[in-house]
Amino acid sequence: MTQKLFYENMYLQHFSATVTGCESAQDRWHITLDATAFYPEGGGQPGDTGYLGNVRVIDTHSRRDEVIHITDGPIQPGEKIEGKIDWEPRFSRMQHHTGEHIVSGLIHRLYGYDNVGFHMGHDAVTLDLSGELSGADLEKVERLANEAVWKNIPIEISYPSPEALAALDYRSKKELSGDVRIVTVPEYDICACCGTHVHKTGEIGLIKLVNFQRYKGGIRIWMLCGGEALEDYTRKNKDVFAVSALLSAKPHEITPALEHVLKERDGLKLELGLLQDRLFEYKAAAIEQGSFTIQFEENLSPNELRKYCLALCERCETAAVFSGKDREWKYAIGSKNQDVRVLGKAFNGAFSGKGGGKPGLIQGSVTGDPEAIKQFFQHP
Repeated sequence: MTQKLFYENMYLQHFSATVTGCESAQDRWHITLDATAFYPEGGGQPGDTGYLGNVRVIDTHSRRDEVIHITDGPIQPGEKIEGKIDWEPRFSRMQHHTGEHIVSGLIHRLYGYDNVGFHMGHDAVTLDLSGELSGADLEKVERLANEAVWKNIPIEISYPSPEALAALDYRSKKELSGDVRIVTVPEYDICACCGTHVHKTGEIGLIKLVNFQRYKGGIRIWMLCGGEALEDYTRKNKDVFAVSALLSAKPHEITPALEHVLKERDGLKLELGLLQDRLFEYKAAAIEQGSFTIQFEENLSPNELRKYCLALCERCETAAVFSGKDREWKYAIGSKNQDVRVLGKAFNGAFSGKGGGKPGLIQGSVTGDPEAIKQFFQHP
């Protein structure tokens, strides 16, 4: 059994212990100690990293009553070592875990929804809720959660007796037995939890709900706390001022300014499309009428290839248009009188191409010399 020092003092960063076991696991080692300050993965919280002497601890897991330290090197059982956890990520997780309790507790109290999923990722913490909330609802939750931070409320941790636990109204994602660890944020939340937490809510610093979306009949919320929330704000603030300068608009006016730019862009795209249609009609009118024409153009998009090909089909029974450079080509082949899919299949086979479409129009890509492509259509 490993003595769990992280429950005795969640701020313990350095400790001494004796190695009780060391097992090889491919290119890693699984080391156990008689005591540890390394928190093992559990309750949605990742395992701690750090050092045991000079050996790097890459991850930490639990196995029954023992904590398994996954390391990049072995340590002899019986050896006394000095352990050191990576404090910055640990403290960030303590901030996030406590912040999550406040947010989940508020949502449960205000709207009756349960937290059915919780995960600390690299970019944010996610909370999965059993019901849907609006953006306005979450703004209210965020404001009240930060008020809890400002009050600097002491966090309470207890192990109630079975009788006291039975009478306690607390949150839990599953049925529990044995000693149940209860984490309480007075006025805000009472929850069964095995994770690490700050001593007072003021240490969270800031709680920010950065995004949400519908998820499995409820919603998923992305949230950040403390230093990570500040970093996120700093990045986004820089982006807002950069966009503000590009749009020549005040920071709080960039949304309507951008909407105006997008509206102008859409109008120009429509106008450009109409001009392109007229251009393709003029170019097609200059082509001599006949049974077949093949044209090579520069910088046409697939949609433009289609439009030009259809315009040519008004002059010729069958038309093929290619756009590209060197030996790489996008194409459109069309006809008003025949099924060009058979022709396209033979063409793709001859030039390692791919594509398809409807009887009157196919599109795809091929690799080949322009002269060889012309020869194919002269003798398909």
